[in-house]
Amino acid sequence: MSEQVSPGKSFDISKWEVWQAYQKVAANKGAAGVDGVGLVEFESDLKGNLYKIWNRMSSGSYFPPPVKAVEIPKVHGAGTRILGVPTIGDRIGQTVVASRLEGAVEPKFHPDSYGYRPRKGALDAVGTCRKRCWKYDWVIDLDVRNFFDTVPWDRIIVAVEANTALPWVILY
Repeated sequence: MSEQVSPGKSFDISKWEVWQAYQKVAANKGAAGVDGVGLVEFESDLKGNLYKIWNRMSSGSYFPPPVKAVEIPKVHGAGTRILGVPTIGDRIGQTVVASRLEGAVEPKFHPDSYGYRPRKGALDAVGTCRKRCWKYDWVIDLDVRNFFDTVPWDRIIVAVEANTALPWVILY
């Protein structure tokens, strides 16, 4: 993949960024989205599919397809929860955007913030809790159920705008 960006494109997104995003998505080996295209099928025309994503994102004409809704059983308790499964192509597009935004926002996060962060996970949070339970005799328990379904979208846009000057990151 080339580092070149066409001078006629609206947004400065390199093909290399799309390639790197593809590699991250491929490493996760996720399921197919609403288009039914899994990783093997996507890779059957890898160059063409990545070019299409790059071309649409850099021209400002990218529009994400619907997300496949999959019900999965709750680990603790009765019922199910809905998991949204984006297409492989959309995961690549999301990863391009996230990679650009991550560099700006990562240094601003509190060290005890563990959700959706690089090189941090649930077991890191549990480890911190174990250390702290010997120091403090109180606990704050939060349930973020439906948070992303209920947070006002305009507040998210304001937060993104405060952390980037790239119009395509805000758009996507």
